[in-house]
Amino acid sequence: MTDEALAELERVPEEDRDHEDVAQLRVYILMRAQRWDDALASCEALRAVRPELSLGYIHGAFCLHELGRTAEAMELLQQGPASLLREPVYFYNLGCYHAVLGNPEDAQSYLQMSFNMDEKFREIARYDPDLEGVMGKLA
Repeated sequence: MTDEALAELERVPEEDRDHEDVAQLRVYILMRAQRWDDALASCEALRAVRPELSLGYIHGAFCLHELGRTAEAMELLQQGPASLLREPVYFYNLGCYHAVLGNPEDAQSYLQMSFNMDEKFREIARYDPDLEGVMGKLA
């Protein structure tokens, strides 16, 4: 029902399409459908109008990662607003990206920060294929 959901978003008046809730919903729908290029473009548009929102950075970086552009994903995350430093998913994703790029020590450090902020990320990490090489080394 992805196409139907996106069609409904097109019914939103044009002056409201850049509203945070509408933009977030578009990104979520596109990511759920694994339409990474389209989701990335939506994240870029969101960052252009609302650069203070972490969503455009976190989800934009994830899209880049899914497109095999993990180094760019890490750069994008690190360019985000300071509010990202309060979000455990920021540290978790940096841990994943470091793991994929072959930096296990950095990966472990970032992952541990995410676990300290929110223990649920430890459980998520157990099933994350990006982390197969580093999970056994975490406390």
